[in-house]
Amino acid sequence: MAKSEDGADSAAGPRHGLGPHVVGQRVVVRRIVPGETGPSGGPAMTDVLGVCEAWGDGEALIRTADGEAVTIRTALIVSGKPVPPRPSRFARLSVDEVERRCAALFRPAAVEHVGDWVLRYTGGTNGRPNSILPIGDPGVPVGEAIRIATSFYERHGRRPCAQVVVGSEVQGALTDLGWVRLRPDEADTEVLLAGVAQLSRALAGVPTDEVVHEPAITHDWLVGNTSAQENFRAVAASLALDDVVFASVARDGVQVARARTNLVDDWAFFADLTVQPEHRRQGLARMMTAALTEWSAERGASVMALQVVADNVDAQSLYADLGFERHHAYRYLTPPG
Repeated sequence: MAKSEDGADSAAGPRHGLGPHVVGQRVVVRRIVPGETGPSGGPAMTDVLGVCEAWGDGEALIRTADGEAVTIRTALIVSGKPVPPRPSRFARLSVDEVERRCAALFRPAAVEHVGDWVLRYTGGTNGRPNSILPIGDPGVPVGEAIRIATSFYERHGRRPCAQVVVGSEVQGALTDLGWVRLRPDEADTEVLLAGVAQLSRALAGVPTDEVVHEPAITHDWLVGNTSAQENFRAVAASLALDDVVFASVARDGVQVARARTNLVDDWAFFADLTVQPEHRRQGLARMMTAALTEWSAERGASVMALQVVADNVDAQSLYADLGFERHHAYRYLTPPG
């Protein structure tokens, strides 16, 4: 069979199963390296592993895991095939570990423990900083743990509430005790994780010069959140964190977007992303995410975590596009009545 000057078959079609149909799939490709000789004296070859982003006009574009775009002449491809998706780096993380880390999103005003369970009270109206975090072993039967937790919240003038992982044994146990959703019409909240390096690549080129960083929360930063402004003292106390930034964008003297991030070890926690309705679909959410990813990367963060309501379609679309992965979901349960 005739060979081209680069060593590829010229008279026959490809022997591999690759083609335009693999665009969007993860593939491994073996190709000839023109002008180089391999150990056996024949043409040198090398492998490329990544996602095929384009195929046409005699070329294929493969995006490797480190973000490099490799253009390959299809005539130089010797073999190749689709391969299973790369396992998530976060799959090995247990729900308990992720939830313990995400507890660093705020600082409760009062904390007690029932074994591994954490009873949190802060005041205000938010569920998370005023809820039981029932992960791990309470060290006593669940019924006894609930009795202790109920007493804790009664002392603070609140009805008990538990933040439970969807599908967990605790959810089943509390449901058997008659506990119901805190807000019946509220969707579950999903915990999403992403690598900071990956986010930096995905957000490269997004302008962040409009974003202002402040080291502490202010009443004005909460503009539009009437409940938080009315409970400012409790909110401010819960967000008096060690390594935190409150970011915002203002136009014509009016805040149009805000978000915050705090860092614990090498995990960054992204929260409170808000874009005023009349300024949405202008790239402000992406701008805020880029600015706080940059802030996190500069401080050595390797993972970014956030929570988003499952039915927030716009936010879910943005985060999926940036490469965030769903780890688990949680909801709030409370006793009936």
